[in-house]
Amino acid sequence: MASRHRTTSLTSSLGGPLGGQGATALPTGVSLGLLLIRLMIGLIMVGHGTQKLFGWFGGAGIDGTGKFFTQSGYPAGKAMAVVAGLSEALGGLGLFLGLLTPLAAAAVLGTMINALVVTWGDFFLPTGVEFTLLIAVTATALALTGPGRYAVDHYLPVLRAPRLSYGVAAIVLAVVAALAVVLTRD
Repeated sequence: MASRHRTTSLTSSLGGPLGGQGATALPTGVSLGLLLIRLMIGLIMVGHGTQKLFGWFGGAGIDGTGKFFTQSGYPAGKAMAVVAGLSEALGGLGLFLGLLTPLAAAAVLGTMINALVVTWGDFFLPTGVEFTLLIAVTATALALTGPGRYAVDHYLPVLRAPRLSYGVAAIVLAVVAALAVVLTRD
């Protein structure tokens, strides 16, 4: 009986399903840490997405990015540039705001899986995969943990309490969608 009480108290303090309070039960430091991670990953991804879509921040825009996708073996390079740009920009914005965090993380993760397939083999070189891998793992972690207390999701009834099942479903969605796109490559 005592161990059950300890489990309930621990789970409640970590914002788990027994606590029923979701992100509000997270310690302030954890929520602040998640906020910082979300803000940084979100800004990075919005920047990369707008490079692809609009050529901002020295990016190639849709035409240049489309050529890259075509050279990388993807059909319909321009369409792929739009999909990747929107996934990065909107996924990044969602992570930045903590809005629909599992889906935003899935958008980022799916794009990063494709980027890993294209760049694998250049580990720790100037065009290496370590940055892409870091973004992919961080997006996966955010899908699993939820956005923390300081997020728009905190005010949405369905997403107020992050659930592991939402994160796992988002990760599965990202992997399946990414693999479907990867399989279109020549």
